[in-house]
Amino acid sequence: MNKDQIMLQAAYLAKQGKGKTAPNPCVGAVIVKDGQIVARGWHKAYGQAHAEVEAITEARNKGVDLKNTSLFVTLEPCNHYGKTPPCTRAILEAGIKKVFVGARDPNPHVQGGGIEFLRANGVRVEAGILEEECRDLIADFIAWTQEKRPYSYLKIASTLDGKIATYNGHSKWITSHKAREEVHRLRSQVGAVIVGGNTFYADNPKLTCRLEGDELAQPLAVIVTSRLPETDDSFYLLSERAAQTVFWTTEEKASSSQAERLRSLGCQVWGLPLEAEKQGSWEAGKLERGEDTEKQNVESQRRGFDLRSGFDRLFQEYKIYYTLCEGGGRLALSLLEQDLVDELCLFLAPKILGDNAATSSFSGRKVESMDEAINFRLTDLSRIGPDIFLRLMKNRDN
Repeated sequence: MNKDQIMLQAAYLAKQGKGKTAPNPCVGAVIVKDGQIVARGWHKAYGQAHAEVEAITEARNKGVDLKNTSLFVTLEPCNHYGKTPPCTRAILEAGIKKVFVGARDPNPHVQGGGIEFLRANGVRVEAGILEEECRDLIADFIAWTQEKRPYSYLKIASTLDGKIATYNGHSKWITSHKAREEVHRLRSQVGAVIVGGNTFYADNPKLTCRLEGDELAQPLAVIVTSRLPETDDSFYLLSERAAQTVFWTTEEKASSSQAERLRSLGCQVWGLPLEAEKQGSWEAGKLERGEDTEKQNVESQRRGFDLRSGFDRLFQEYKIYYTLCEGGGRLALSLLEQDLVDELCLFLAPKILGDNAATSSFSGRKVESMDEAINFRLTDLSRIGPDIFLRLMKNRDN
């Protein structure tokens, strides 16, 4: 195997710990001797041994002479004391003389420290093996350490022509049972599920994880709406999950008697500030040409919620490391425009509505050029029952 193939094995191992290691990153490691992988390890959970130590321990248990081995690890070995001792010391004690690193540690307080320490102590270190793939593994860790917010999944289930509901709001079911099971798996990994007001009123959702097996901690239900429900309305979230339900609304609505009635049920109501008024390039061009702009078409001037403030509060007050947004179209676009989508999970059903009035996956913009498109890159493509699953990540060059 070449270096890329070996690092792919380490990346596969890292994924086994995804969602279980927060606030630490997921990391995978393999030890190679004579071109063959002889030991494996990954960071299984916060507070437990890191991937390098797991691999070293397995190698020792197998009787492997570590002085003639190379270590491949997806992330730069730590060189500081935390819940566990530094992995750099474990590498030196094992006598490993070659270390291949996927991505450098993005934490600005420790970046480069592990690599520099190993090199200063006679270890040959090569960094940047499958760097993009390894950085993708720690995209959540980057959001936590650099942006101080949860890692954000956006789930869309749509037809081939990008519709998430018919013109009258009917959406059950676009995708198959198997695809919906995968959505519940996603819900099991996050601390909050976020939907827009239209989804709340049209679907009366539960926003729970309904996987079979051990009892799971249910995520918070977050509703983004400028129209608060009446407390006597028959919504599942109000009657059955009030203590786990949070409404994000205007600051004015959050101070209303309606908000107080919701709080009396056990709900939380957070007032979010509005974004600064924006003028998009499409409207600016129309004005420069002296053309009239009809008010109902000026979507670029809309003022929406400053969603980042809600995400920040989830992270700081509730230690929520992952969120899942399930739409609708305007909320999905707002998240994209505010750079709050880290991973797009698209479930594509082999169906076509062909109705311009049907609800689109994303809505709210008016653009004239493809240069204004929001770009993602495909990282995974698979089939789930009759449906297609696409995993896309934020294009850092966009």
